[in-house]
Amino acid sequence: MNLHEFQAKELLQRYGVPLPFGRLVRTAEEAGEVTYRDFVLRGIQAVVLKAQIHAGGRGKGHMFHAETGEPLLWNGSPVRGVMLVSEGNIADKAYRLALHMLGHRLVTAQTGPAGRRVRFLLIEEALPIAQELYVGITLDRSHRRPLIMVSAEGGVEIETLAAERPEALVREHIHPFWGFQPFQARRIAFRLGLEVSSLPPLTELLQKLSRAYEELDCQLLELNPLVRTSDGRFLALDAKIVLDDNALFRHPEYSSLRDIEEEDPLEAEASRHQLSYVKLDGNVGCMVNGAGLAMATMDMIQLAGGRPANFLDVGGAANVDRIAQAFRTMLSDPNVRVALVNIFGGIVRCDRVAHGIVQALQQIEPRVPIVIRLEGTNAEEAARILANSGLRFRIARTLEEATARIRDALTELEVSPAV
Repeated sequence: MNLHEFQAKELLQRYGVPLPFGRLVRTAEEAGEVTYRDFVLRGIQAVVLKAQIHAGGRGKGHMFHAETGEPLLWNGSPVRGVMLVSEGNIADKAYRLALHMLGHRLVTAQTGPAGRRVRFLLIEEALPIAQELYVGITLDRSHRRPLIMVSAEGGVEIETLAAERPEALVREHIHPFWGFQPFQARRIAFRLGLEVSSLPPLTELLQKLSRAYEELDCQLLELNPLVRTSDGRFLALDAKIVLDDNALFRHPEYSSLRDIEEEDPLEAEASRHQLSYVKLDGNVGCMVNGAGLAMATMDMIQLAGGRPANFLDVGGAANVDRIAQAFRTMLSDPNVRVALVNIFGGIVRCDRVAHGIVQALQQIEPRVPIVIRLEGTNAEEAARILANSGLRFRIARTLEEATARIRDALTELEVSPAV
């Protein structure tokens, strides 16, 4: 489960991670009032307005008008997802700048051309930055333990840095029993060439982050950038946390942190029915049971000349209602030109899958060719159910036949797109 920056910082604050002073606002009026009351009256004369969406690259992204689609400008320059206000009446400027951000679309390299609507702004004090670093913690599956990565070159170019100069990222594994040790922090600091005076605060910070990663059951914890200020402090200027969905049962209090509006509508709908669904950018929808079969099916679709439109795994214990919902979800994607059902009946019986497909198609009219391969337990009975349904399917018994049926359907659509 992805979290907004302000949510991630609220969690990290519980672990004593040093953060810049900030306030969350939802309206332009609130932005102006908060800037004056909580910043100007405290003597802070420079603030940063940060759009809160589930995507990175906000500082390089561009704001577009929600209705007209026109790019938004501020003093002749593009409005971005992170804006600095530092001169004159900053409360008034924050108000007017918020009018250009709240309710409009932010397009970044990670959002795609549609962008995301900005509904929250995080206003923070601007800091005197001496150095930007990157810190990330994730699971290294090859070593079966968490991995902490630190670079002395943080900021928006970290992805390029990791790809072109991986040696710039210093890596240390976190022991599952002993945790992250102070000597590891010192080793990181020496490899990065940091000053000796940076050792105590950096060591303390990395140990706090390691503890937060473990206790929050994170998939990913990132500070990018972690900044060292001119007075020697380390502060998390930006924070990203992805919680492990499989561990949320241990943290029911975090269910309120989920922002459905930031998720793909089909993925959100599928999650409500406990379906493993990930939307992709292809044209062939696929419904399978089992992750291994799903990956093989996606390869098969590529070989047939198509591209997978989704990853959809109904699991081994699916009932008729769940299969029907999965089928409806797959066909709800307007990009799907051909639908493929590839089920191996082991735990889930093929006749149960057939009943689910028929039930779904009784509620929605199929608009695309449907290829079905059901093999395994009760496959013959499933074939009779499909044959007696009065619906038209393209039946396949083998993977090769299914590939041929998909290729034929895609070819027919190219010849006659209205089919």
